[in-house]
Amino acid sequence: MIKYLFPFLFFITIANAENINTNSEKLINNEESTKNIDEINIEPSVDCLILEDENSIICKFETNRVHENESIIVQWIDPEGKISRSRNMLVPVGNASIYDYRYIKGRALGEWTFKVIEKDKEYSTKFQLK
Repeated sequence: MIKYLFPFLFFITIANAENINTNSEKLINNEESTKNIDEINIEPSVDCLILEDENSIICKFETNRVHENESIIVQWIDPEGKISRSRNMLVPVGNASIYDYRYIKGRALGEWTFKVIEKDKEYSTKFQLK
């Protein structure tokens, strides 16, 4: 049995060596395609998801990938128009989104606004708590 082990391992090594070379070429092509991803510009957007069974509101701000740390302001505006919470957040280098969440319990019922201020532009979305 042991006399078959060495030829088997040798065969596996040779077979995988061929795959390693193929995979490295694919990796190089993938690196080139990821460079193109940074060149694609999207329109920044905000969206909120209400998870009643988890007592949570999760909001996301999505923008273009940043090449330096970028500071943004996130605001939760209650149905009366008052800012319930305002936070300065940092979008780290290489990232393109941030998330913020709050619990549903204890929130006023009605139409809420989630607003993000990025440099001199504002992006917002509305959601309803019933």
